Amino acid sequence: MKTDQGVKIELNQTFPLTIKRLGINGEGVGYFKRQVVFVPGALPGEEVVVEATAVNPKFAEAKIKKIRIKSPHRVQPLCPVYDQCGGCQLQHLQYDQQLKEKRDIVIQSLERHTKLSIDKLDIRETIGMEDPWGYRNKSSFQVGQRDNKVLAGLYGLNSHQLIDIDHCAVQHSQTNEATLIVKQILEELRIPIYNEKSRKGIVRTIVTRVGVQTGEVQVVLITAQQELPKKDLILQEIQKRLPKVKSIVQNINEQKTSLIFGEETLGLAGEEFIQETLGDLQFELSARTFFQLNPQQTVKLYNEVKKAAALTGNEKVVDAYCGVGTIGLWLADLAGEIRGMDVIPEAIEDAKKSAKRHGFTNTKYVPGKAEEVLPKWVKKGWKPDVIIVDPPRTGLDGQLIQTILQAEPEKLIYVSCNPSTLAKDIQTLSSKYEVKYIQPVDMFPQTAHVECVVQLMLK
Repeated sequence: MKTDQGVKIELNQTFPLTIKRLGINGEGVGYFKRQVVFVPGALPGEEVVVEATAVNPKFAEAKIKKIRIKSPHRVQPLCPVYDQCGGCQLQHLQYDQQLKEKRDIVIQSLERHTKLSIDKLDIRETIGMEDPWGYRNKSSFQVGQRDNKVLAGLYGLNSHQLIDIDHCAVQHSQTNEATLIVKQILEELRIPIYNEKSRKGIVRTIVTRVGVQTGEVQVVLITAQQELPKKDLILQEIQKRLPKVKSIVQNINEQKTSLIFGEETLGLAGEEFIQETLGDLQFELSARTFFQLNPQQTVKLYNEVKKAAALTGNEKVVDAYCGVGTIGLWLADLAGEIRGMDVIPEAIEDAKKSAKRHGFTNTKYVPGKAEEVLPKWVKKGWKPDVIIVDPPRTGLDGQLIQTILQAEPEKLIYVSCNPSTLAKDIQTLSSKYEVKYIQPVDMFPQTAHVECVVQLMLK
């Protein structure tokens, strides 16, 4: 690997490195002979000795051999398999410092992907949690088998080794308990466990979800076929050992795929959904309903959206990528009209039901892509005053950006879960929109993820 000095980093080479900052995936970033090096587990300010594990033309990856000077913010991780499972990247970093680094990750993305003058931007301090543990209301653990023991957990970092997780530090205690007990029941009843290589066996994944405010639990068994042996016994044992389980569901996924859910879902016992409350709103969560994984922070996030939208009671609001309608419903009592769209028809049905249940008559939900639905509305003369977007990690569809630029709403509120795609989209939108402020929110403590609420105004 040539650098300006003509020096090459070789594979397995050991060298000293000073860590300058955190990368977007939570790894330490340093420079060796002006060559960028990513080091998982290293923290800004640390002086480390590393060994190169991968060498690319533009960067190298390395692992820590020794920490010579330790960061004052380094702490002992809570989880014993934290460095293997790859779910949390920052458990070794003090929480208040995680919040500072997340704001810095947002700044780095803006520096890399926009031409905006960063010093002039109002980028606020990250909003964190009082207790940054046990917050996730849902877990999806792959099931495997080793020496007749049933395992449930996540595949290791960059490997296909299943890490058995009995207690996940960021999962809600009730999801941890439910997964553990279901795993024991499958083992005791000798239910055939799916094997990815041979594609034999039945149970693939255990999904558990809790309504944090209601205490109701749902268990979903994802199977490779419809027939589930000893089904009645499984249900009996789950109901006996987990009295808070209100819903037991089977989802069938016969495909060779990394997607968790298949198309077919069957209710096995109890309700088809569990109830959850966010603020004054109640939601019914069925097995495949998307719902924010950290309800406590979701309330803070949605209140930031409410603040940024600053509605007066008359505005026409579009809730693009609306899912089950949570953001739109959060604002519905302050808006003239809310219209939402999403590509998942079940989510739209849920949104309609929720709107009806809460007595909102100023909402309209349709299935479809925002970039296809919105132009039709505009063509018919319905012009939005405010558009709220909460896209997936890939960011806004290019066609939707063009639609927004043509529709010219006064205000655009961008809720982002990926600073890189956010920055790229802001750059495109900056032809007509000015960034008023960016508010980072920590939805996933102990990980490198950071969400943002951005207020953009028509120039």
